Amino acid sequence: MKVIVSDIPKDGLDLAVQETIESDIISSPITARLKIERIGPEVIVRGDLTATATLQCSRCLKNYYRIISVPVDVVYHPVEELKGEDTHEIKIEELDLDFYSGEELDLIDLLKEQIVLNMPMKPLCTDSCKGICPKCGTDLNVDKCKCNIQNIHLRFESLKKLLQ
Repeated sequence: MKVIVSDIPKDGLDLAVQETIESDIISSPITARLKIERIGPEVIVRGDLTATATLQCSRCLKNYYRIISVPVDVVYHPVEELKGEDTHEIKIEELDLDFYSGEELDLIDLLKEQIVLNMPMKPLCTDSCKGICPKCGTDLNVDKCKCNIQNIHLRFESLKKLLQ
């Protein structure tokens, strides 16, 4: 969905968006309520979005679904502001800043970007997930394995000699 910057009225534009995006991660249409305002060349997008993501637990490797709800607060500047600069160092206060080219603002890119930025770094199906046995691969949430696993890592094996 593209918005023409010059067509944004002075009092802003309220949008209810429901877009299906082809992705391995996003498993439902993205639903968003956005308020788009224009102040001079700047375009301010505020609102929230929701989608269901298919994630893989980093402990037990099972796929699970998680609802991702994200607040959106992004300020767009024309890309022409960067002309003449080979590099632009982003400051902390500019993390919610982006650029648009020409007269179009692509909201699909914004929605995808916000979902990806808010994915958990270490997805867990539950906080109490026990994972899998590193020796036999048994799912410890379902069954107990009979492996004798010592809690000493191999890199500390030589230090065990000091305790004798």
